[in-house]
Amino acid sequence: MSSESVQPYQRIVQDVRDKIRSGQLTAGTKLPSTRELSEDYGVAAGTVQRALTELRSAGLVYSHQGRGSFVTETASETTEDSTARALKALEDQVRDLSTRLERIEKERNG
Repeated sequence: MSSESVQPYQRIVQDVRDKIRSGQLTAGTKLPSTRELSEDYGVAAGTVQRALTELRSAGLVYSHQGRGSFVTETASETTEDSTARALKALEDQVRDLSTRLERIEKERNG
């Protein structure tokens, strides 16, 4: 997927996921403020809010009114689980495509 096809809020979500996965952000870590994230990414505050909503829905962060957003205790487990599911889905898809290709080659050569 090219960076042009990724919405700005999705870029923020992916960056936070990557930082959690790599250990740069750990459980309880406070994320930068909406204003700081807005400046860092060159986006409107509403875009940052949308990213935070996605991250909360995914169970990666929680927010306290007036205090900020923090990485959840289970965030690294959640990203690992979703990565494992994505890899499994890709493996299944490759297996299916390989089977189809073998069948097509047999029909063509047989």
